[in-house]
Amino acid sequence: MPGFAAVPVVLALCAGLVTGPAAPVADRPDCRASPVGCYDLYTYGYSLGLHPFTGADDVREQLTDHFWLFPVSGGCAGRIRAGARCELLGGNPVEVEYIGNDFFQINTLPGHQLGRGMHIRFAFSRTLGFHSLTVRAWQDRPTDCTGEAFCNAVNRVFAWGTWKVLAKTLRFSAYVA
Repeated sequence: MPGFAAVPVVLALCAGLVTGPAAPVADRPDCRASPVGCYDLYTYGYSLGLHPFTGADDVREQLTDHFWLFPVSGGCAGRIRAGARCELLGGNPVEVEYIGNDFFQINTLPGHQLGRGMHIRFAFSRTLGFHSLTVRAWQDRPTDCTGEAFCNAVNRVFAWGTWKVLAKTLRFSAYVA
């Protein structure tokens, strides 16, 4: 009975006692590095006006060196650096994940009212002397808030208004950058 020997193996597999070959596990994207493959929340663009004598890096530096310009800077230092942790207005802890030439990115930490693992990138660009700010937010996975339609909608409206205030502030402060 050649097929009879396979029966205990099949029964063991069904019972979970013996495992077959490991199924390939899909690689989880690194949501810290990029929003690709992650839970997208929003992307907003704002004009910062005409600043023909400054580059996008100058505007980013103006903000990260004078972080009090950030509308919800709370208890964060005047100059932020990658790896720094601080609390934004309302006791919302964040970490500065990256600071590049023309962008910086923060990550929400446990205790933030929108949950941990939200990445928000502030990117600056210039075309023909006109500067713009693009704010994009994404998460590793939805939280109790962002996974719920009403809370997510309120978050988007609040974010849009907050980053609009930031854009208006930078429209004027970019002249001294």
